[in-house]
Amino acid sequence: MQTASPITDWNALALPALFDALARADAEDAVARALREDLGVEPGARGDITSAASIPAALVGRATIVSRSDGVLAGVRVAEMVARIGGFSVTVHAEDGARLARGTRVATLEGPFAALLAHERTVLNFLTLLSGNATMAARFVDAVRGTRASVCDTRKTIPGLRTLQKYATRCGGATLHRIGLFDAVLLKDNHLGAFAAGTLGARVRDASRRARASGPVAFVECEVDELAQLDELLGLERGVLDIILLDNMDPATLAEAVRRRDARAPHVLLEASGGVRMDTVRAIAESGVDRISVGAITHSAPALDLGLDLEPGDGVVSGEQRAPEPSTHPADSRA
Repeated sequence: MQTASPITDWNALALPALFDALARADAEDAVARALREDLGVEPGARGDITSAASIPAALVGRATIVSRSDGVLAGVRVAEMVARIGGFSVTVHAEDGARLARGTRVATLEGPFAALLAHERTVLNFLTLLSGNATMAARFVDAVRGTRASVCDTRKTIPGLRTLQKYATRCGGATLHRIGLFDAVLLKDNHLGAFAAGTLGARVRDASRRARASGPVAFVECEVDELAQLDELLGLERGVLDIILLDNMDPATLAEAVRRRDARAPHVLLEASGGVRMDTVRAIAESGVDRISVGAITHSAPALDLGLDLEPGDGVVSGEQRAPEPSTHPADSRA
């Protein structure tokens, strides 16, 4: 995983720069793994034996990727990586972060027909997954629009695809939380469970001091699940704690937490977490919290329905060497 500077403000980067700095190296690794899964592993890899047996090598064709439902696009740069490896071209019609209506053309692929067939599933797997994350993020962002709250992602991602999924959530308008364990401090209940009552503030102060002395950190955050803990942390001096995570609190309790924070430590951000669903996020946001972390945007987002329509172009196909019917759905018979 590419880590760059641990204090890089990923949320300040435009999407193209964010992809290059955060996700490109991981995307290249992921694409290579995905193609090995489909085409085999050297030595002796046979590639797409179905297309090799049925498609003339000289036949070229075209494929059009179309959105079959409304959503937000993410993963165009990954599709370009697959195309470069596969030996065909991509013309992009919609960029990452674009709002797609049903029927929107996303991209056109052109090149050897067998290569298009061999790589279509890999292209769609990345695009549908990442666009699904972006679409779910956008739904939550839209749901809290007009409040002060930003929607944040979490580390609840597919192993090996962390930076790609986090990039996708930014495409949907979400705010990136910490990238991993290496760039920020988040003291959660499992870190603090052994601490005696009344020692929370001192323990957090000590952990913050040690972490900041070890090198740059993006922020120091601590989880609480009751207002008494919040009060103890609000008494810490400025510079110790950046964010307090309010775990599984109802909107009324969250609003009281905001009132206490505003009165005692307005420089500290409040983040709500736990029980965040589409039907609860608006009430959580209206409590006045600054951030809402939502694991669902990466661990439970359905794939966006994108189709890839293939059509052979120049060349004659006859007899037993007939091209397959065009694919019209991402879950077609060539699963």
